[in-house]
Amino acid sequence: MKLLRYGPVGEEKPGLLDDNGHIRDLSGLIDDITPRTLAPASLEGLRAIDPKRLPRVDVDGEPRLGVPWNGTPKYIAIGLNYHDHAVESGMPIPVEPVIFPKWTSCLCGPNDDTIQPPESTRLDWEVELGIVIGSRARNVSEADALAHVAGYVLANDVSERGYQLERSGGQWGKGKGFDTFGPVGPWLVTPDEIGDVQKLDLWLDVNGERKQTGTTSLMIFSCAQLISYCSRVMTLVPGDLIITGTPPGVGMGFKPPQFLKVGDVVELGISKLGRQRQRVVTGG
Repeated sequence: MKLLRYGPVGEEKPGLLDDNGHIRDLSGLIDDITPRTLAPASLEGLRAIDPKRLPRVDVDGEPRLGVPWNGTPKYIAIGLNYHDHAVESGMPIPVEPVIFPKWTSCLCGPNDDTIQPPESTRLDWEVELGIVIGSRARNVSEADALAHVAGYVLANDVSERGYQLERSGGQWGKGKGFDTFGPVGPWLVTPDEIGDVQKLDLWLDVNGERKQTGTTSLMIFSCAQLISYCSRVMTLVPGDLIITGTPPGVGMGFKPPQFLKVGDVVELGISKLGRQRQRVVTGG
């Protein structure tokens, strides 16, 4: 099942994608897709609905898509989770997961513009697989970890490297949490449609030129390991988002570095999870 939210910012309606790629409206059944919706029993109830019995969303052009669920309690990011990305970043290969926060105010739709912050000179991209938690997880084992997953999403961990690595001696959260630095979607895809989550292909283009190519099979720490580890240092609750690191090919890894500028277009995707497109615009 592919869940989504569509409509103007702040006015999104709940929906799902049918087998033919058409959006079906869920607003006659639920007010919104929230952490409560992501609980196993609620997802089973939605899965039992025949999409053909739901109104089809017909609009001129493609409707704007928002974050596929509303009310993310925590946005948790994992750094350096691909060997070659750690190497290109000039950082040690981690012996346990590197965790940092992204502020939930950075969340935005998958095709919304990326606003370049004031004084930004090192704006960068990172295609990542996101894990959405569906049930409370505290001190869970790796064997049980994936049972707590509501679904998976495509995410771009937009980053300002100057704020992240240089200002005040380096603060990752500060460089990762600007408004619009968290495009998520287009859909939340439930695990039954994914199969083996460690066999997904990732890619990212800038202005039509391929920059990143990878596969989740090359993660240093698997999704199950990350959920288990995070659940030991914090209680995970429904709606929490964990993004799982990026493969090599980020802008700061090129020699010389390649950073985004106003007018650039970033496109990215993950197999089975759809694709995104963002244009960089001037901030204020």
